[in-house]
Amino acid sequence: MEILKFEIEINAEPAKVWDVLWNDISYRQWTTAFAEGSFYLGTLEEGTTVKFFDSKNNGMYSHVEKNIPHEEMKFLHLGEIYDGIETPQDWGEATETWLLEENEDGTLLKSEIQTPSEFKSFFEEKFPIALGIIKNLSENQL
Repeated sequence: MEILKFEIEINAEPAKVWDVLWNDISYRQWTTAFAEGSFYLGTLEEGTTVKFFDSKNNGMYSHVEKNIPHEEMKFLHLGEIYDGIETPQDWGEATETWLLEENEDGTLLKSEIQTPSEFKSFFEEKFPIALGIIKNLSENQL
């Protein structure tokens, strides 16, 4: 399992960054960095399962381990979805954590993912792009 860490300074308050991360419309915008047409179904309440999809309705499902508004969101990725069929995966602790730290300039957004090594190069390429989109949306949306 690989642990990857990414961060970006955003000149916006944590509440604004949080909204960009998890609001349906802006979520669909920044996740284009990973796959065009990305969206999620379900709620992001702690203890629930949320499903993440691409434009072909394939994706993965995850357990919401932590949701502290404007501060932290953590997912445990459980399995894949293809053609509507959920298939559990033995990914171990495949987690994705988003941390928002308020500072004098706005927000330091940090993301840490634990991922199987075969996905490392994909995330190293795509995460900085996604963070750049999140920064742009957070700083420039009304």
